Amino acid sequence: MKPIILGAALALAAHVAAAQDAVTYTVEQSFDDVEFGLENAIVNRGLVIDAVSHVGEMLERTRADVGSDVVLYKEADVYSFCSADLSRKVMEADPMNIQFCPYNVFIAQMADQPDKVMIGYRPMPEGPMKEVEALLDEIAREAVGME
Repeated sequence: MKPIILGAALALAAHVAAAQDAVTYTVEQSFDDVEFGLENAIVNRGLVIDAVSHVGEMLERTRADVGSDVVLYKEADVYSFCSADLSRKVMEADPMNIQFCPYNVFIAQMADQPDKVMIGYRPMPEGPMKEVEALLDEIAREAVGME
């Protein structure tokens, strides 16, 4: 039985490692311009922005509290949203796809590269969720004028 447990642990480790990957686009635009483009790309599809997590602000605000002197971002936000049609489709295909909702696109301006802004998202697993990934890619590319 140990080989089965080891196999499952290795499969889980591979899945966790894959989750570290991201699809990103880096542009020489202002953070505000990319953010404006992202908001429009989401809203123009009839989607509602559920939340904007100001990750960069939070990390900077709490930097000293956690004993760090590292400044990671000049600015960094994560936009969360959902698509009722697409979510229903992928969750009818597999109810466990709930784990991917809401969908997120991030924008980050690294502290050490203030002339560049990165926009991106986590890749989705094979199968029905690839349609969500296509939507995230369209939104990210549109936000920075790569349509």
